[in-house]
Amino acid sequence: MSDFDWAWPKRIDRPGVEATLRLDFLAEARNVVLVAPQGLGKTMIAQNIAHAAVLAGHHLLFKTAAELLLLDLGSQESARGLGRRLNYYASRGLLAIDEIGYLSYDGLAADLLFQVVSRRYERRSLVLTTNLPVSEWPSIFPNAATATALIDRVVRHAEIITIEGDSYRRRVAETKQKSSRPTSSH
Repeated sequence: MSDFDWAWPKRIDRPGVEATLRLDFLAEARNVVLVAPQGLGKTMIAQNIAHAAVLAGHHLLFKTAAELLLLDLGSQESARGLGRRLNYYASRGLLAIDEIGYLSYDGLAADLLFQVVSRRYERRSLVLTTNLPVSEWPSIFPNAATATALIDRVVRHAEIITIEGDSYRRRVAETKQKSSRPTSSH
């Protein structure tokens, strides 16, 4: 976090971010949801929370939503194998899921995410990053009932940190592009 440009976002709850880095939410099995458009540092903040958790001796898993739902859980070929993987994700001290909302989910993926969240509910913390406000999550899930239940379990005990502004990565790329243009001499 020492490299994080706190002045770049138009809005960020710095005390809220710093509180999550102290890991107080873990003892109460609370969740952290980082909401921002791409390029504003939500993954970096989540990685720093994860790093702090490891340094404090917590077991941790950090996965993108695609890795978790499509590549791992969605590829299980048996009910027994799926059950073992769901129990694995339910039992880790902290589970960070990055990039919720970047992809639309089919019914199976939505059900799998719901299973992971339900098995952790009020027992283990989650750190989630998303480019969509939680109120828009129903747009990425095909089943409104699953989306509503998932949202309810995630936000009931959650610190929701919203970051607003323009993409930092875009700013860096534009600055780099401007500095690499040859100057014209007459």
